[in-house]
Amino acid sequence: MKKTYLLALPLIIGLLTSCQNGKQSSNKSPEKSGPKDTTAMVNDPHSYAQPEKAVVSHLNWDARVLFDSATIVATATWDIKAPEKTDQIVFDTYDLSIQEVKVDGQRADFTLGAFQEDQGRPLTVSLPANAQKVRIDYRTGDSARALQWLSPEQTASGSARFLFTQSQAILARSWVPCQDSPGIRFTYEADVQVPEGMLALMSAQNPQEKNETGQYHFEMPQPIPSYLMALAVGDIRFKAISERTGVYAEQPLLDKAAYEFADLEKMVQAAEELYGPYAWGRYDIIVLPPSFPFGGMENPRLTFATPTILAGDRSLVSLVAHELAHSWSGNLVTNATWNDFWLNEGFTVYFEHRIMEEVYGRDYSEMLASLTRSELKEDAAAMLEERPEDTKLKLDLAGRNPDEGVTSIPYNKGYFFLRLIEEEVGRSRFDTFLRNYFDKHQFEVMTTEAFLSYLQENLLSAEQYERLQIDTWIYKKGLPENLPKVPSQRFAKVAQALEEFMKAGTLPAQKQTAAWTTHEWLHFLHKLPDSVTVNELQRLDEAYHFSQSGNSEILAAWFQPTIRAGYEPIYSRVDSFLVQVGRRKFLTPTYAALQESGRADLAQAIYQKARPGYHAVSRETLDELLDP
Repeated sequence: MKKTYLLALPLIIGLLTSCQNGKQSSNKSPEKSGPKDTTAMVNDPHSYAQPEKAVVSHLNWDARVLFDSATIVATATWDIKAPEKTDQIVFDTYDLSIQEVKVDGQRADFTLGAFQEDQGRPLTVSLPANAQKVRIDYRTGDSARALQWLSPEQTASGSARFLFTQSQAILARSWVPCQDSPGIRFTYEADVQVPEGMLALMSAQNPQEKNETGQYHFEMPQPIPSYLMALAVGDIRFKAISERTGVYAEQPLLDKAAYEFADLEKMVQAAEELYGPYAWGRYDIIVLPPSFPFGGMENPRLTFATPTILAGDRSLVSLVAHELAHSWSGNLVTNATWNDFWLNEGFTVYFEHRIMEEVYGRDYSEMLASLTRSELKEDAAAMLEERPEDTKLKLDLAGRNPDEGVTSIPYNKGYFFLRLIEEEVGRSRFDTFLRNYFDKHQFEVMTTEAFLSYLQENLLSAEQYERLQIDTWIYKKGLPENLPKVPSQRFAKVAQALEEFMKAGTLPAQKQTAAWTTHEWLHFLHKLPDSVTVNELQRLDEAYHFSQSGNSEILAAWFQPTIRAGYEPIYSRVDSFLVQVGRRKFLTPTYAALQESGRADLAQAIYQKARPGYHAVSRETLDELLDP
């Protein structure tokens, strides 16, 4: 999942048999893989579950999606593992109406505990000796934070309603009663009934076309944590890119998305060359409506993606590389708790840059790494004043919503930590180490301390561990002095062009800018000084038409200097953008800029219009930011 903080972000992607339309993936292995026990017996402060006493292992989910009432009515039947003397099992729930609970076919006593704002309510079910299955009949509530129900007007087609889920970090409990901890993995099967004319998709083996009944069956044979359960329902079409990759989207976006993701198979192959076979059968992407709050979400087999990456020139596909990389780091080996979030995201950013280097070259990937470093330094400086403890890699999120840990620190500080180790031991040794790490721990969970032990046992000597200041990187605030440097010749040329503009008023020549990618333009815009004037911004706008850009990354970056300077022509564009786009990465800094520049009135007016179309994840962030 992509991160969100107040500053602009860098542009960040088969062992099992997969049958689609009668075709099988060439990557084959047994239908269920991984170790027998994939649960970490680690205290998770964000889950009521007590896996050391009783834990889930497999889910059968039978559900009806009811658009008229914006409700899912479902039965969740869990296979459980419980010692003979265990007399109860605890599930996480959030605004679920529990109708009935049965254990091994017999009605069972259950209680719902006290409600906590972030964590919901524990559902405690009494167990007889040797209990094997717990069946929970329930329906979702009006406050199901993972679910967004969209009207036809909020979709690309404009003709059909749409539903999508966003379960990370602890929102799965709002649509499935579950043990909602990343340290607890399970397999699942599902039967989902949706209205006629709609296609249902999950983070599982998926259909590629609609049927006449609206009844769809899904299987996820690999064990996953609850935050990777996902569902999307709408007027959705499919287009293949290769035998094992493809794209889902509403009809108006389908061809555009297929063009944008044309290199998808190359990315999967590049990833496999680095760290071993892709373990999830197919790799598909679904382009969601614009209210999706993130750039992407790494749901296994089916990455959820924002339409804001459809730039028309394939310039934003590093986000796809990021979500694909999660197929190894995060999905295959998962952080045990959200305090260990950097193990998911730092590895993924490192892997993302390696994929981009393999597909597009070192010069291109180093440009991305330079953006990553600039963002990290700016964010770390700001956070040291506001939330210094959150600049550590090992977080302490107890008593807080784990979403507060989704900053650039676990992503980018984690990336540079791994890059530092690579520079110390050499790329060849580090690649071997990482490949073995993913292979040895596949379908398992990992704590920070277990990883550090593995690092010392398999790669770094005691002298290297000390010299690299490993513990300082993990447990200390701020950025260590040995943060790796990233020279970029392409950005050096951009910096020179910006200097000539600010000193002499000379606009970068068309001959030069014609070869610039989105990343070079972002570097140019991010480095505009606070002293830039309205007249200078007007000259840039007339020359390069930033205010009319169809590239959301460039447009959102352009908002920062123009709002600060009070560039009047931008406000109508800001208004339309904030109403149409729900990606939190763009919303947060834009609303913040309006507030900080003395236009809190405009921020409030726009938000009142736009808020009903935002996902709950975005609304919660912005409600706090814009609280008068």
